[in-house]
Amino acid sequence: MKSLLFGTAGIPLSTEKRDTVNGIKRVRGLGLDAMELEFVQSVNISEQKAPEVKKTAMAEDIVLTCHGQYYINLTSKEELKIQQSKERILKAARIVNACGGWSATWHMAFYQGQNKEKVHEQVKKQLKEIVALLKDEGNTIWIRPETTGKPTQWGDLREVLDVSQEIDQVLPCIDFAHLHARYNGKNNTYEEFCAILREIENALGREGLDNMHIQVAGIAYSEKGERNHLPLQESDLNYQDLIRAWKDFKIKGVVIAESPAMEKDALLLQGLWKKM
Repeated sequence: MKSLLFGTAGIPLSTEKRDTVNGIKRVRGLGLDAMELEFVQSVNISEQKAPEVKKTAMAEDIVLTCHGQYYINLTSKEELKIQQSKERILKAARIVNACGGWSATWHMAFYQGQNKEKVHEQVKKQLKEIVALLKDEGNTIWIRPETTGKPTQWGDLREVLDVSQEIDQVLPCIDFAHLHARYNGKNNTYEEFCAILREIENALGREGLDNMHIQVAGIAYSEKGERNHLPLQESDLNYQDLIRAWKDFKIKGVVIAESPAMEKDALLLQGLWKKM
């Protein structure tokens, strides 16, 4: 990635005819550069529609990312649910690739009272199998374990960096709102943001900082972690210093605004980035 791009988590709210192709065109009309395909409930683009999505994204010079299905647990106590989770990831990854997408992310697992080290090893095992299948198919999109917003979920910073170090074609999706909520309000100062980016660089080198898939939103939280997303300006997320840290580390990649005011917040972040 040559620069830091900003986009919306799904079809912009201001899109008149709400479908993916028109959403891509609206993103370009807003002056943004990326859009996330929202497959959180289901993969809502067919194999037949994907080539048109790809053609439109290329024509409008829009980078496509994806947030995959919520119904994923690679460490379920039920083997059937693990297999179903893997099939969901593969299905989404195949459609994202057919759409010309760059990167796709999921919340990978829950601890469910299990030993954390055992859960972590199971996530790595399943991800290795998923990536091997995609490689065999010539599918080269980035598979992104996302940092998660609740301490009951697998996906703290160290965990996602570890699997990214060990498995080809895997890099983290850093959700700064989740890292803020997961620890009940921490990770919200310039120094803490720099510490996160430094840890990414130490683990993954410049490749990690030059290929970032980032999620940002305002967020409500409690001692149990994430509750719900908020518009940035209605939250306590210190997004100005977050952008300052991004600038100082010269990061590149895609930033997706996931707030309820997604195009407004994507433009807010983009504007601050350009001014600094």
